[in-house]
Amino acid sequence: MKASSDFETRFVTALHPLAASRVVQWVALLGLTAAYLQGGLVKALDFPGAVAEMTHFGLQPAAPFALAVIVLELGASALILSGFYRWAGALALAIFTLMATFLANRFWDMAPPDRFMNANAFFEHLGLAGAFLLVAFSGLADRSRP
Repeated sequence: MKASSDFETRFVTALHPLAASRVVQWVALLGLTAAYLQGGLVKALDFPGAVAEMTHFGLQPAAPFALAVIVLELGASALILSGFYRWAGALALAIFTLMATFLANRFWDMAPPDRFMNANAFFEHLGLAGAFLLVAFSGLADRSRP
């Protein structure tokens, strides 16, 4: 039992500088927001394509929905990366991800092989939403400490 504890102590001590590094934390947040930055930029640069995507998912009127998604993806990502109201940006992307997942990855309505691919995407997105909730709750906890 003691050897495991000693290993853990050495491991945590060795990794602490890396985990505490603001640069490493920012790069991790960049990875977390990468899909939303890419998605928002692609939609902004191909607005007709963004409108077509909204139409495909039955969102009407499509143009305002496309604009809202662009603003949400880029704006919330910017909040997370800047640290300014990081908790709000993370909470917004968690909620958005859950809503979009239930809209776009309805694997229970599909037949194989689409069912399997969409089930994987569905649960991956649940994990992503969970990561955003951790960022949001961590930010809120930091704000409440004296």
